[in-house]
Amino acid sequence: MRKWTNLVSKFVLRLTIMSQPAFDPQNPDLAPPQASVAQMSAAGLRAFFNIARDWELTIDEQLVLLGSPGRSTFFKWKASPGSARLPRDTLERLSLLLGIYKALQILLPQPAAADAWVKRPNDAAPFGGKRALDRMLAGNVGDLVAVRQYLDAMRGGWA
Repeated sequence: MRKWTNLVSKFVLRLTIMSQPAFDPQNPDLAPPQASVAQMSAAGLRAFFNIARDWELTIDEQLVLLGSPGRSTFFKWKASPGSARLPRDTLERLSLLLGIYKALQILLPQPAAADAWVKRPNDAAPFGGKRALDRMLAGNVGDLVAVRQYLDAMRGGWA
């Protein structure tokens, strides 16, 4: 089911992009619409909470990955992602986490294996025998970047 959803999402995204006019600097009115902070916040939080479910993250782990917002703020975001207006740091974290999740789905096409990867000890250089989740839970954006770069390199992309 997840594979089908991903394929449909990619198809819809491509159709949306293809149906938009090319950007013409002479006519800024034709510029592609930019997602608002509210739209990015809502979409990012919905995706994050699905990832948290798939990875079986505790509330405390979710808080750290989101940049340690207050607990009441976190529960407001969870109850009503559509009304959230996330700070730039949190949006960046969500972007990195979505990239990590996507890379795992590509590298490990079986959802259970992809979801379990973050909790398995890893001897690769960025992890030093610890779990990728432990690295991500160090609390710094740079740690999320390190995991994302490692997975991108494993996919054969840019590191």
